[in-house]
Amino acid sequence: MDDPKNNDRERIDLSRRGFIGTVAVGAAETTLLVHIAEAQTPRQEITPDMVKLTLNVNGHDHALMVEPRWTLLQVLRDRLGMTGTKQGCERGECGACTVLIDGVARYACVTLALEAAGTQITTLEGLMQGEQLGPVQQAFWEKDGYQCGFCSPGQIMSVEALLRKNPDPTMDQIREGISGNLCRCGAYPNIYRAAQRAAELKKAVR
Repeated sequence: MDDPKNNDRERIDLSRRGFIGTVAVGAAETTLLVHIAEAQTPRQEITPDMVKLTLNVNGHDHALMVEPRWTLLQVLRDRLGMTGTKQGCERGECGACTVLIDGVARYACVTLALEAAGTQITTLEGLMQGEQLGPVQQAFWEKDGYQCGFCSPGQIMSVEALLRKNPDPTMDQIREGISGNLCRCGAYPNIYRAAQRAAELKKAVR
């Protein structure tokens, strides 16, 4: 007859071996994933054409090497990882890449990164208040000011620029303020309502 204590000891040993094996496999998988992530991370190759550039983005300075032909859109997305700025038409027509430069809405796709030196750049990420949405972002969420959402970052940045200049715009001024941003889903009525709501929210926090 088997000794119950021996059976318990065997079960404990097996569970220990299973646990150690699971941990070992998990550690190996984690190491592999880290190596894959490192391999996929683009490494900047320095070429003779590159020049030093410091950009102030969302209140933080970023020193990097850039080619003179690189756009602000390229640098924000590919070098600084700020993918809230969307890559759309890349010819200054759709507005998906809109950012604020010294508080003014600008297309990042037709702005050279070097042109932005010495300015204050604000991207979608810069409107966040810690982990909370900024007033304009909150308004777009409340009023469903998006459908596919691709144009939303640019729309939000244009509304932000408008409200910094004019805290209490009329509907005509709202339409004009975001006229440089295209929405392929045609969600303009909700976008206009979101802009009105954003003005209300901004007034409430002043």
